[in-house]
Amino acid sequence: MGQSKTLLKILRGDSDNNIQFGDLCTLLNSLGFMERIRGQHHIFTHEEVVEILNLQPRGGKAKAYQVKQVRGVIVAYGMAGSLEPEGSSPSEPNEE
Repeated sequence: MGQSKTLLKILRGDSDNNIQFGDLCTLLNSLGFMERIRGQHHIFTHEEVVEILNLQPRGGKAKAYQVKQVRGVIVAYGMAGSLEPEGSSPSEPNEE
């Protein structure tokens, strides 16, 4: 699946159970995340993002709660550009 199609699917949020794990990893890499793999754990970091995304596949697909985490980071940091859904305004990331 193309990166923009994957991004739109994630931003819509209506099929979090149906995102291919490889597509999610490819999307994160294209958004500038660095990937480190430890066993089944794919750990994504970004120099401008406080959160660390730790993803694991389940039968070739991404876990729904992890897709939700990725969506939250993409929206919070304005990484979707013009593809963000209407009515959503990126919020400031939590600083703890």
